[in-house]
Amino acid sequence: MSAAKILVVAAAGVLAAACSRNNIEAVNLANEGDQAKSSNVDEAISKYDQATKLDPDNARIWWKLVLAYEKKEDWQKMASACVGAEEAASRVEKTKAHADYYFRHGYALEQLAEAGQGAWADVKAPLQTAIQLDPNYATAYGELAWVLLHLDDEAGAMQNWTKALQTKPDESQYYEMLADLYRRLMFYDQEEQVLREGLSFAKPDDKHLFNMHTLLGDVYETKGDFSRAVSEYESAKKSCDSNRCNDHKEAYFYLGSAYAELSPPKKNEAIQQLQSFWKITCKGASAVKFADQCAQSQEIVRRMGGSLQ
Repeated sequence: MSAAKILVVAAAGVLAAACSRNNIEAVNLANEGDQAKSSNVDEAISKYDQATKLDPDNARIWWKLVLAYEKKEDWQKMASACVGAEEAASRVEKTKAHADYYFRHGYALEQLAEAGQGAWADVKAPLQTAIQLDPNYATAYGELAWVLLHLDDEAGAMQNWTKALQTKPDESQYYEMLADLYRRLMFYDQEEQVLREGLSFAKPDDKHLFNMHTLLGDVYETKGDFSRAVSEYESAKKSCDSNRCNDHKEAYFYLGSAYAELSPPKKNEAIQQLQSFWKITCKGASAVKFADQCAQSQEIVRRMGGSLQ
C-alpha cells in the first residue's frame, strides 16, 4: 500500500473514532437531559442541544429536544428542532420518515399562527407530509382542517374533518367542529346528521357533549321544532350540571328561551331558567359579552308577565 493510501486510511480511522466518541458523548448528554427534564426543562434543553451538535444525525435526540421545547411552549424553537429531526431522519433513512416529526412541526407553526407570529399558509405543508407518511393520522387531518378553515378553504376543512372522523370515529371534537362549519354554511340537514352520529359515540363524561347538544338544539330551533330543541337543551344542561354550568352560563338562556317557544309555553320553567341566567350572567362581569341574550331574557320574561331581578 502506498504511503498516500496509508495516510488516507489512517485519517479515516481517526475520523471514525472521533465520530464514535461524539456519538457516545451525545447519548450521555441526552440521558442527562432525560434526568433533568421533569424538574428543569431549561437544563434538559441545554443538554439535548449540545447532544445534537455532537451527533446531528441522531433523530431520536432531536425528538427529545422537540418535546422539551413543546413542554416549555417555545414554538419557534420547537419548529426549528422539528426541522432538525426531519433532516436527520432523512439523511439516515434516505427518505422522509416519521409522521410525528412533521405533525409536531405543523403544530408548532400553528401555535405561532394563532398568536399572530406566523402565517397560516406555512402550517399546511408539514401537516400534509405527516398525512402522506401516515394516511391514518386522524389528529393531522383534524389540525389541517382547522388550518384550511383559517385560509378560507371551507371545502378543504370539511373534507379533512370528515377524513379525521373516518379514521377515528370516536373523536367527538371533530363532530363538533364539522357540525359548526355546516351550521355557518346553513347546511342544517348535514349538521344534524353529523351531530347525531357524534352523540352516538360520545361517552357520558365527554367534554364536548354540551356543545354538541346545544348545536343540535339550535338545528331544531332553526327548523321550528321546539319540542326537540328543548330536549337537546335539557341534555346540554344536564351534561354540565356537575360543575353547575359555570363554564356554560348560556345553558340557562337556551333552555329558558326554548321553553318559552313551546306550544303551549312552559312559562314557569322558562322564567326560572332565564332568572338563573340573569343572576349569574347579566349582573356580573359577563354582562357585556352576553348583552344580547340579557336583553332577550328581559323581553321574554316580560312577555310572559314576569320580571327579572
